[in-house]
Amino acid sequence: MDRRERFFTALKHKQPDRPPMDFCGTSLTAFADAATLYALAKRLGVKGDTHEQVLEGVQTALHVDFRSVGTIFNPESPLNSFGASEQTDCWGVKRKWTGDYWDIVGSPLKDATMEDLDNYTFPSAKNIDKKQLQAIKTKAKRLFEETDFVVVGEHPTYGVLELGCWMCGFDDFLYRILAEPEFVEKFFSKVYQYQAELIELYYGEIGQYIHLTTSGDDFGTQRAPFMSPKAFSGVVAPWYKKRIALTKQYTNAAYFHHSCGSVFRLLDSIIDMGVDILNPVQPGAFEMEPERLKAKYGEQIVFWGAIDEQNTLTNGTPEEVRAHVKEVVSILGKNGGYVIAPSHNIQKDVPIDNIIAMFEANE
Repeated sequence: MDRRERFFTALKHKQPDRPPMDFCGTSLTAFADAATLYALAKRLGVKGDTHEQVLEGVQTALHVDFRSVGTIFNPESPLNSFGASEQTDCWGVKRKWTGDYWDIVGSPLKDATMEDLDNYTFPSAKNIDKKQLQAIKTKAKRLFEETDFVVVGEHPTYGVLELGCWMCGFDDFLYRILAEPEFVEKFFSKVYQYQAELIELYYGEIGQYIHLTTSGDDFGTQRAPFMSPKAFSGVVAPWYKKRIALTKQYTNAAYFHHSCGSVFRLLDSIIDMGVDILNPVQPGAFEMEPERLKAKYGEQIVFWGAIDEQNTLTNGTPEEVRAHVKEVVSILGKNGGYVIAPSHNIQKDVPIDNIIAMFEANE
């Protein structure tokens, strides 16, 4: 099978020659520190003059089936501020570099009133960088027409729940979902207005050249969803259903959604939203065991990830990693419906030998 045939066979819940494999095929299945990529390249004997060449060499050496195009846009805005150690994006969310990540240190709508929300400056999709968009289209078209890689269109915007939690603070926004639903409804409507404008621009350009597209929004903690299934289906899911339906007007691409944590109890709603693929599938989170997921939802949604980054990849031996991969494949990969990938971006404490072992186990 070529790469696309392999992916579409798995997507249809049929048995491919092997499960498709992903590493850096999306921004949500990559690495947390560039040093990891270069250490991996050195071990594999990969050389290159640019970051892109090194990445391509590593993906080729590991037989990765996917290639990524696109990015989350940050339109021109008076709120934008970019410093070496502190940044503020077009949403007004302030982040500080803490050594490994850009952590949020400022939430512009914390304790905001409805009037504050009405008067707040939200970004406009009309202000995205059109040259950047055309460069993305050019790359997508080349990959689509000249290779057999599965072309992944990265999500161009954040999710609704995470934006609420970032802009108001987690405690503030989760409280408002139950206590101030009118605030949350208006906030989501403003976010969706931006999303709808951007979807038309973005997928209008690249939709015909991609095979799947992603979105990301965390709905779960390690122990449970952020909210009850009833609250999720009534408050969050309708906005995703609108977003996904609109996206699918511009592309035939499969829809991949990333949510960390325990989301088993939300899967009925997630599937109803129009999601075709669930990522990252954290097997150590509550009720996220591969057996449970495959038994109940194995015919309704594709699972992408599930190779335990929190424990096995980090602390196991290469032999334990290989055994873990084979076990997960035997469960989630039965009759298709599975893509091999780590259960989140590879962190810098994952041994290089374990990364290689993860891919060797599927050869």
